[in-house]
Formats: sequence, C-alpha cells, structure tokens
Amino acid sequence: MTGALLAGAVAVAGGAGSVLRLLVDTWVGQRSSGRFPWGIVAVNVTGSFLIGLAVGLLDDGAARTVVATGFLGGYTTFSTASLDSARLALRGRGGRAVAHAVGTAVVCVAAAWLGLLLT
Repeated sequence: MTGALLAGAVAVAGGAGSVLRLLVDTWVGQRSSGRFPWGIVAVNVTGSFLIGLAVGLLDDGAARTVVATGFLGGYTTFSTASLDSARLALRGRGGRAVAHAVGTAVVCVAAAWLGLLLT
C-alpha cells in the first residue's frame, strides 16, 4: 500500500472510529446517572482491549496501522478522558476526578495487556 493510500485509509478509519465513539458514549451516557463519565470510560477500556487484540493478531503492517492507529485511534480518546477528569475536579468532585484519571489509566493498560495476552 502506498503512503498516500495508507494515509487515506487511516483517515477514513479514524472518522468511522470517531462516529462509533460518539454512539457508544451517548448510548452508555443515556443509561447512567450522568454524575460520572461512564461512556468515555467504556470507550477507552474497550478500545484499549481491541488495540491489544489488533496488534497481536494483525501481521500485516498496513492493516494493523489502519485498524489500530486509524479506527481504534479515532475510537479511543485520552483528551476527552482528561477533560472529564478536569470537569469532575472543577465541580468539586476531587475524589471522583482522581478515581477517574487513575482508574482509567490502570484499567485501560490492563485491557490492552489482556488483548495482547489473548493473542
């Protein structure tokens, strides 16, 4: 795959991943209390697990790049998780902010590790 074709595939896959992130975040958010950003937690944990699986299963460098960097890179979001932690802190929910920040990091690393382990 040429560089331009790979870049285009990553862009399209990233856009699709971003749309899925919105759908999952909205779906989970509508089913929770709204006091904690469970939607983005669900996105980041499932995305971390799937990135681990993709890296472990996909031997082809281009396919791995499109799936892991493109689709799952668009699906997961560290910046939104960071913003959610900051918003919790600004609302006076310091304990939840720390739990969210630390918990997200620990659980996401564990999920990626599990995905790699399973492959």
